[in-house]
Amino acid sequence: MAATVREAAEPWALPASTDATRSCDPLTEGLSVPGDLDLGDRAKALEQLGVNRLGHAAIVGVVKDVLSETEAGLLVGSRQWPRLAHRMDRIRDHGGPALLGAHLARLGTDTSWKDGPSSTVVGRLVDATLHSLTTPPSAQAAPVSRVRVSPAAARSRSTTTPAAAAPGQPAPAVAAVPARG
Repeated sequence: MAATVREAAEPWALPASTDATRSCDPLTEGLSVPGDLDLGDRAKALEQLGVNRLGHAAIVGVVKDVLSETEAGLLVGSRQWPRLAHRMDRIRDHGGPALLGAHLARLGTDTSWKDGPSSTVVGRLVDATLHSLTTPPSAQAAPVSRVRVSPAAARSRSTTTPAAAAPGQPAPAVAAVPARG
């Protein structure tokens, strides 16, 4: 019954394809996606999203400058590629290939998307690409230094010795190891 009401209220509306319905996600946030988008037909999807052949070739070239040929092939071959290509085409149109390259540079420096099972690498690569495209290049933070602290070293620098306290008694307030000066 709900479908009948929708048809009566919006008789001119095209039925949304499954791909268009799924397109209401972070990959298409802020983009115009046609209701009949079909990601199963790559050439048609790129055309529907306004990515022409010349623009597509330029985008793929920038991707290949950042990623290895195998990794670029995984990204370009992904089902989500037309939507990513649409976003990349808009960035390239507004700032040229250099701006698109600056956005994608993170894929070559922050390779955390490579970590994990190989069966999910394409999904992680798509997510990392989306993040690099939606984050201004100047706002992309430098890798955080992860300093590992040895628990034994931390205990040796401690000023109290909880192990020396009797059960139920407070730990001594006197430093176990004299502080280094």
